[in-house]
Amino acid sequence: MSTTQNAGAAPLPRAPRRGLGLALIAAAQFVVIMDTSIIGVALSDIARDVGFAQEALSWVFNAYVIAFGGLLLLGGRLSDLFGARRMFTIGWAVLLAGSLAAGLAGDAGVEIAARAVQGAGAALIAPAALTLLMTLFGGTPQLPRAFAVYGAAAPIGGTAGVFLGGLLTEYLGWPWVFYITVPIAIAILALTPIAFPRGVRATGRVDLLGAIAGTAGLALVVYGVVRAPEIGWLSIEATGSLGAGILLLGLFVARQARAAEPLLRLGMLRLPQLAGANIAQLLLGASWIPMWFFLNLYLQNVLGASAFAAGAALVPMTVLIVIGMTLVAPRLSARLSTRTMVASGFVLLGVGVGWLALAPSDGVYAAHVLPASLVAASGMALAFVPSLSTAIASAPPEEAGVASGLVNTSYQIGSAVGLAVLTAVSAGASVDGGDAAGYSAAFVGAAVIAAVGLLAAVLGLRARRG
Repeated sequence: MSTTQNAGAAPLPRAPRRGLGLALIAAAQFVVIMDTSIIGVALSDIARDVGFAQEALSWVFNAYVIAFGGLLLLGGRLSDLFGARRMFTIGWAVLLAGSLAAGLAGDAGVEIAARAVQGAGAALIAPAALTLLMTLFGGTPQLPRAFAVYGAAAPIGGTAGVFLGGLLTEYLGWPWVFYITVPIAIAILALTPIAFPRGVRATGRVDLLGAIAGTAGLALVVYGVVRAPEIGWLSIEATGSLGAGILLLGLFVARQARAAEPLLRLGMLRLPQLAGANIAQLLLGASWIPMWFFLNLYLQNVLGASAFAAGAALVPMTVLIVIGMTLVAPRLSARLSTRTMVASGFVLLGVGVGWLALAPSDGVYAAHVLPASLVAASGMALAFVPSLSTAIASAPPEEAGVASGLVNTSYQIGSAVGLAVLTAVSAGASVDGGDAAGYSAAFVGAAVIAAVGLLAAVLGLRARRG
């Protein structure tokens, strides 16, 4: 291993700068998640103006997710080697360029490539943001609250994306779902040198062969999983992509075992808390994101809500998550073990999603959606923050960037795989497409994943206070 120095070696900023730094970190999480949800309402307009075939339109979303998930580990390693602030800045510059290109795109190929560039920028930002959070708040009493603010930014970004996507598409045009990122990126680029210490560049190098194998392997697996529901799990394209991805990931693991300076030190995975917390994050993503996705569809396609009204219906759930993550979870973490909090969160998430599975085709929002969604949101609020913070804090300080990239990868890959699998489940159970039976089957699947998460939390996390 290289003799690296963490950015945390720099003097801690004064409290006002910590506040500004936390605001920028939360904004990063907000934008990264918003960019996945804001395009939903705009897709039909994009298809008309840019010239997408209907079967290719999903790649406006998939290109972002694949680039993001595939490059997160590399982004974490680069953050450790070249400094979290530097990679945070570069990531925002890349995201800004991709956002401009996506708004200006005149054909489908350019649009998909621009979305991939956005995903690559997000993959540099996300692990650097978590490392900067540890730099600012590590070893301070404010650390649990900082993690809570970071965690709460994700559901806010997802819900805001639905609102903003509808408003911007209707009144300014679809390019503005991409352009909205530009002023945010410019402001963050200007404030980053003020908010964060420079940090110390490490001595070491990037394992390029490992990076190529790991990134390509993850991208091919995600590609195969998101394509399989459309073309069949046994099709040549799906099995070939999944097989090649698994082979490359095997080569990645073999490379990491032999490399002098690996991209991911395999010994990290033998840390019980780190491994257990990453499994919890993977299963949270695999249960929560499909629940949110299919709940949105149920509100629109079954209950007849507009996209804007469906977004409004998700606001109570989002508000509860913010309250739970910022006020309740930090206080409970001082009294309860990480295992207790994460396990309890999975129980509530599973109960809430299972309750949604009972919603009928003539359901009423106040009776069949609101209470169930609030129970599920309570579970997410309890489980997300302690599992995230444990995944970062369990790693050695000099590997905080890699740990950040790993936990982000776990959540994003879990989200992509869970959504793809439950999309296939929903399609198989649906009678005429977009009906309550299909969505109910997806909710049952998400509840089963939450039950697996409960088992993983009980067996994989220690009973000690977070």
